[in-house]
Amino acid sequence: MSASGLGQPPRVEATVPRRYELVLPPGWVRIPLREGTKEALEKVLFTHMGQVPEGIPRDAAMRFRLDMRRRLEKQARAARRNGGLDLYLPVLPRGGIFLMASFIVAEMPIGQDRSVPPQAVIAQLADEGVPGGTAAMVEVAGEPALRRDYASAVDEEQQGSASGDVQPAALPTRRVDYVIPVAGDSGRWISITFSTPGDGDIDSEFTDVLVELFDAVVGTFKWSYE
Repeated sequence: MSASGLGQPPRVEATVPRRYELVLPPGWVRIPLREGTKEALEKVLFTHMGQVPEGIPRDAAMRFRLDMRRRLEKQARAARRNGGLDLYLPVLPRGGIFLMASFIVAEMPIGQDRSVPPQAVIAQLADEGVPGGTAAMVEVAGEPALRRDYASAVDEEQQGSASGDVQPAALPTRRVDYVIPVAGDSGRWISITFSTPGDGDIDSEFTDVLVELFDAVVGTFKWSYE
């Protein structure tokens, strides 16, 4: 299980959660973005990633890990600038290759009056839809949330993956966003954003399986008040 704290407002009521929790699939790890990022990256690269993808010579393993560190640090910086709390990555290869996927948990400003019920905000966002995709109201941790599923071009900060390959700028990714109100604290929200190029076809069965895996992870989301 992965757990991460939330940034707290000046006055914290007892009914406001202090953190969230997720159950991760085997081989996935959490990279905290507010503190401890460097140490977490070191652990990922030199402890978890004991293997390197097929086709990389043994004497090139260190160079591979250093290149991976540079790419992951770049991805972590970009996520932190966008309010990121945690970055989640697969670090164990499947069939000799690393999955090209990740998701980020971030605080997000909705810009809505705190007097507006979260369900009304979610309904409005769902009605607005998303270009080239779908948006729908769902339930996360027993409360209403928004789920968006769409295609997106890879930007420069997101290029590169756990496979060590740089993706062409034109390669689209499959993205799934969950927008979740912080329980008991109207006006505060978090997002959980998943991104993957899949197997190169964002509508393939393989890519759908990765999306289903992410949806299953979000299904384990819960608030912790400890």
